Amino acid sequence: MRPQSVMLSFLGLYLRGRRVAVATGSLIDVFSRVGVGEEAVRSTVARMVKRDLLTRHPQGRKVYVGLTPRAAAVLDDGHRRMWDVGAVNRSWDGTWTVVAFSLPDERRSDRHDLRTRLQWAGFGPLQGGLWVAAGRRDVAAAVGDLDVNGHLVVLSGEAVAPTGASDLVRRAFDTAAIAREYDDFLGSWAPPGDRAAALPDDLARQLLLHTDWLGSVRGDPLLPAQELPEDWPAIEAEQLFRRLAREWKRQAGREAAAVLDLLEI
Repeated sequence: MRPQSVMLSFLGLYLRGRRVAVATGSLIDVFSRVGVGEEAVRSTVARMVKRDLLTRHPQGRKVYVGLTPRAAAVLDDGHRRMWDVGAVNRSWDGTWTVVAFSLPDERRSDRHDLRTRLQWAGFGPLQGGLWVAAGRRDVAAAVGDLDVNGHLVVLSGEAVAPTGASDLVRRAFDTAAIAREYDDFLGSWAPPGDRAAALPDDLARQLLLHTDWLGSVRGDPLLPAQELPEDWPAIEAEQLFRRLAREWKRQAGREAAAVLDLLEI
């Protein structure tokens, strides 16, 4: 598990929506509970500061880190995806959003970032620089500050014969890989493969549960329910996540309050 993924889960749980910063010493304490060492915590913080996700607030011999506006937006989006969107798209209206793009070789990094943003927004590659997503998607919000608008064409419409919705799903999305993410989540957190038993307390359980769940849903494009197998594992996985999140929330909050050194900013 990448330390930055765990860090984003922690920030989403305990800093999102609050005007506070947390001492790096507190982060080291919390992350040791999930097997992330001090050096990894410090290097993760440094990288996130460099990427404009965290900002430092020195106070004497202590250093606190708080969220940047960019990080707040990332965490708000993750929270919405985890709690508001749901694991299955049951309200699809038959439309697709189509994005065509072409960037020159000297903008290879931007091309990679664009593909990453599109995937997070629920798009899959149909062919070459042609990507599709079920339903109406806000592409402008997804591409954000990439400065690629002049290289995009965005359309919305329906599939027509001889192309059907099932053809688009089959060609643009790896449904078997998406299902495996949910199966892996169930295998880790549902008995008898209960990952929770190996963790020291509810704060550690909460942190890794949220990290695993976000890892599962971030690769799910929310395809139309009618185009998915009847035994699609997302529903069972979401029910398990929500039950465990409720079960551990109160005690995890107490444990966090006891260990976190916070600074109002």
